[in-house]
Amino acid sequence: MEYHHASDMNGVVSEYLNMHIESKHNGSSREVKDSKEAADANKLTLIEKAYSTMLSELGEDVDREGLLCTPLRAAKAMQFLTKGYKETTQDIMNDAIFDENHDEMVIVKDIDLFSLCEHHLVPFFGICVILFLLSFRIVEIYSRRLQVQERLTKQIASAITEALEPAGVAVVIEAVHMCMVMRGVQKMNASTVTSVMLGGFHDNPKTRREFLALALKK
Repeated sequence: MEYHHASDMNGVVSEYLNMHIESKHNGSSREVKDSKEAADANKLTLIEKAYSTMLSELGEDVDREGLLCTPLRAAKAMQFLTKGYKETTQDIMNDAIFDENHDEMVIVKDIDLFSLCEHHLVPFFGICVILFLLSFRIVEIYSRRLQVQERLTKQIASAITEALEPAGVAVVIEAVHMCMVMRGVQKMNASTVTSVMLGGFHDNPKTRREFLALALKK
């Protein structure tokens, strides 16, 4: 008869339990992923049908060659253009925040942004001037939603304040709105500038002027 020390048996039992727990966790993760993918596929189908209905109501023949795949392509494009609803600041920051003894201004300029006007579902695009290294990902999270520029500017500033807790945050966005270019006033060179100042940038006029001078410098 073969005997085993209690410590050996405990090790075997512990390893078995860990394998069982890991297997169960992996199975749960796969189920969640499969469920999410099924839900996304269902949403894509519904959006595709909505685009097909819209084209038909506009007087188009959705069965003609040039439009056969248009509803699906448009649905996929809309999901991409609004993917910011599924992302959070915590997701992109992760553990990428480090302490550094630096109390001067850090400015990141010319961050491209593309968004959809929530009033007409047409694009507006431009550049954002902002602080800190990871700011461009925060810009994408909030711009990939149905937006108005004023709210977008404030959301970016608030997200950076919450994530990094800096002494001050300043955000300036200059954008061209297609609802003003393609319709409405129809002015090709019209752009809109919005800004939000928080903390030291809001309270200190000298700091605010310094930022604006650097941010708006071409």
